[in-house]
Amino acid sequence: MIIDIFNHFMPKAYLDRLGNLIPGHPVLTAFPRVKPLWDVEARLKLMDEFGEMQHVLSLANPPPELIAGPDKSPELVRFANDALAELCRKHPDRFPTFIASLPMNNVEASLAEIDRAVNDLGARGVQVFTNVAGKPLSAPEFRPVFQSMTEGHDLGVWVHPMRAASFSDYASEKESQNEIWFSFGWPYETTACMTRLIYSGIFDELPNLKIISHHMGGMIPYFSGKIKLGFRQIFFGTPDSNPAAADAKLKKPPVEYYKMLYADTALGEVAPTRCGHDFFGTDHCLFASDAPFDAGQGRHLLRNSIAAVKALEISQAEKEQIFSGNARKLLKL
Repeated sequence: MIIDIFNHFMPKAYLDRLGNLIPGHPVLTAFPRVKPLWDVEARLKLMDEFGEMQHVLSLANPPPELIAGPDKSPELVRFANDALAELCRKHPDRFPTFIASLPMNNVEASLAEIDRAVNDLGARGVQVFTNVAGKPLSAPEFRPVFQSMTEGHDLGVWVHPMRAASFSDYASEKESQNEIWFSFGWPYETTACMTRLIYSGIFDELPNLKIISHHMGGMIPYFSGKIKLGFRQIFFGTPDSNPAAADAKLKKPPVEYYKMLYADTALGEVAPTRCGHDFFGTDHCLFASDAPFDAGQGRHLLRNSIAAVKALEISQAEKEQIFSGNARKLLKL
């Protein structure tokens, strides 16, 4: 059995609704071309190609807070979560649960939606984005969301990167070029978000917090040496003393907090998956594909992500943990 914990589905009724809310948005032209993203039968047919497989569904970009203001985003999110919950009710053997969306530009409504989605709809986590319409996720105003998921429900927070072409590569320019905003901007967004959360002291406040960082933690595993050596530490610290960590009053060395994160395998390549697994360890790695966002309608991502896990030089029992065991535990399936 394979359980894909980070893939995306956009119910057709929700996609149609976006046409009225964000007319002219690029997703309205692009998403209809990827049928397994919004057509249930196409998604089921795709999954059938890979044997015994389940998908834990989460909504695709754009974030709700970029679609509607704080007065309207709560209703939009309820509409989306109801649609995903209905899919899970109709196909429980294929979609065992879903990850709820939140109207993060309205924290009070987000807290109410967490309780509704988990208690009434059967959600087993929530999805947020690396920034909330430009605000850092580590800002104090968003802390109640993490507290609710940890102390109230003991479930995970799925963090998806968000950065658009309007975020330029250089200060002298107005737009990103060569799709750098996507290829490298998204891994950077994830890394920056995780770092800001860690340095805000969130894991000292909520030691049981479960954060699932998309795409194997972004840049984190590949720059672990940088994590262990701060800039000021070179000149004003010691091998065991990082001034930036001391200023933040962190109780442990920074790298230990990064290892508390969960990371998914949505990379589709053997070497980076091996690197990520070496950093996070089997217990904190979960299978995901990011399907169906590839030129093969999701087939390439699924095939390559499966192959990457199978290529890890670990026991079959550990591979089964990554493919499904860790997901069952994290999602309480």
